[in-house]
Amino acid sequence: MAKRFFQETEDEPLYEVSVQEEITARLHFIKFENAYIETCLDFVKDHLVNTETKVIKATGGGAHKFKDLLEKKLKLKVDKEDEMSCLIKGCNFVLRNIPHEAFVYVKHAEPEFRFQTTHPDIFPYLLVSIGSGVSIVKVESEDKFERIGGSSIGGGTFWGLGALLTKTKRFDELLQLASRGQHTNVDMLVKDIYGGAYESLGLTGDLIASSFGKSATADKEFSKEDMAKSLLHMISNDIGQLACLYAKLHNLSRVYFGGFFIRGHPVTMHTITYSINFFTKGEVQALFLRHEGYLGSIGAFLKGAEEDNPNQYSWGENYAGSSGLMSISPDVFPMQRTRSGTFDMLEMDRLERELVNLPLLLDSSSYIPDTVDLTEDALAREYWLSCFEEALDGVVKRAVASQPDLQDARERAEKFRHKYRHKLQTLRHQPCAYGSLTVRSLLDTREHCLNEFNFPDPYSQIKQRENDLALRYFQKVVSSMEMLSWEDRQFALVKGLLAGNMFDWGAKAVSDVLETDPTFGFDEAKRQLQERPWLVDSYSRWIERLKGPPHKCALFFVDNSGIDIILGVFPLVRELLCRGTEVVLASNSGPALNDVTYNELQILTEKIAAMDSVIHSGITKDRLILVQSGSSSPCLDLSRLDKGLATVVNERHTDLVVIEGMGRAIHTNYYAVLRCESLKLAVIKNSWLAERLGGKIYSVVFKYEQPRE
Repeated sequence: MAKRFFQETEDEPLYEVSVQEEITARLHFIKFENAYIETCLDFVKDHLVNTETKVIKATGGGAHKFKDLLEKKLKLKVDKEDEMSCLIKGCNFVLRNIPHEAFVYVKHAEPEFRFQTTHPDIFPYLLVSIGSGVSIVKVESEDKFERIGGSSIGGGTFWGLGALLTKTKRFDELLQLASRGQHTNVDMLVKDIYGGAYESLGLTGDLIASSFGKSATADKEFSKEDMAKSLLHMISNDIGQLACLYAKLHNLSRVYFGGFFIRGHPVTMHTITYSINFFTKGEVQALFLRHEGYLGSIGAFLKGAEEDNPNQYSWGENYAGSSGLMSISPDVFPMQRTRSGTFDMLEMDRLERELVNLPLLLDSSSYIPDTVDLTEDALAREYWLSCFEEALDGVVKRAVASQPDLQDARERAEKFRHKYRHKLQTLRHQPCAYGSLTVRSLLDTREHCLNEFNFPDPYSQIKQRENDLALRYFQKVVSSMEMLSWEDRQFALVKGLLAGNMFDWGAKAVSDVLETDPTFGFDEAKRQLQERPWLVDSYSRWIERLKGPPHKCALFFVDNSGIDIILGVFPLVRELLCRGTEVVLASNSGPALNDVTYNELQILTEKIAAMDSVIHSGITKDRLILVQSGSSSPCLDLSRLDKGLATVVNERHTDLVVIEGMGRAIHTNYYAVLRCESLKLAVIKNSWLAERLGGKIYSVVFKYEQPRE
């Protein structure tokens, strides 16, 4: 969105709004079977190769196998990159940039995936790459890694021996056979030898004593399914034990498995997981990667782009253009399993700045942004999926209305509807498609789909109108505050902030009111608020704290445009400045719903400063600072914030964090623990959520927390 000042008169708007296509550096990765190589190269030739392209990067066995075809078709030189180096670079990249990249697999659990919070420092780790053979690599830093071991017994062994035993030539068919087999019909167990457990050695009766042991003595034919299952167990156990020995030898607790042998198949993940748990007695977890099939190609890209230093940026998965993790059950949604071997896609958008942790997090390694994991809460999952689907008509209507002069707006909006509905349907069947399913991920997926069809800011005109209207009342609100006693003023400021937060177009109950009753205003919002005591009420402790010395610096994560930011936030900012507290206002870098963006906040602050001496003084004396959060989401992930914000927080010795709004303080960060004082406040504008929390719609959460001793 482009915004600039007008030489305004009384009736002219504060800034103009124009639609511009968002230009973002984006990585496209497509995974396909070798049978489609010609089709893929035709696409590359027609769409991606320009006159400046001289070299194409390639890695892996295909770089050798298809070198001549690539050079002939594309008329380019193939530059082959070292496979292991590319694999490591790709692994580092996804671990650093995709929060829910790694997962533990738990068979028969609901959900079967347990996504892991990526530690801020991803090193060191062990990567076990299982292709034809096995390579075990210790990774210590971005450029320091060492192959410390391996084995000739790997995926090729399973495929080769499996083909000899079952006459089945296709790898996936062999795994299908194994999934239906019973290995105990072929394997000799401890109880087959000793009649039960071997207790003095701690061996249970069901433990495999000899793989294929029964086939030497039993005078019968064994089924293909049973032999395939026995073979899978034999090779997986061997790889698992080898990985455990190397992990213990090098004192590594993080072990990632990838390669052709894994590929998201439930049978292989389960057998590897069982083996690791057994040999380490649960001390080491087998970790798998959502995008392990893309690691080599990502690494090859990074090698080719080294002069542009792609690691100076952060990247984010674009949910609109990514296939997501398909169902791992071989019997459920077979079309998805088939598709995962043909044309799966991953898209990564380059973000303009490097994202880092908020320095004030007490423990960034255990921080989880989201309050509820919908993959584990089936009731909440069904409610929110239905909620977002029911809201689609309103979002489409708003998108079309935001671009009245563009004839194709309605057509693009319908394409958005179709795509986002399809995403919701996918998530009903496979909630783990994009990692842990949360309200935040549903909101972000919607924003990504809107951007995909060039609706970067559907609420731009609403924000402009509400900003203009709220500015007219700012001085009146401030004057009314100054007439109050100190204690009454503190309560009025908090109540004003809460009332301002009511103006949230992302909440259907509120948007319905705002659509049908344009006269609904600041005073009406105050009357709708829950009376004290609130649903969560730390207000008395907050007032006692304010009677003490002022805070050095307050970091304020703001929410909505219009009444919220102008009549709710700025009066409180003004009070903090008067107390002697510096204030850092953090707003979204890009649009999301009617949330105020950094560009808009700059314009609003300049306008307010022109009519208020306290705000003007704060700006000119560098005591009121505006920063961008690095986010374009209605929610807030404190582990992915603009590096510039983190620098300001440290430099200003910030000792108070204020987070407002349902998205930032309820759906995310409700349980976030900080090393300084924090204030989380919101109005619950959803009846279902309010009832679940033990309240009613428009209940108030005012949560003041002090750092733990």
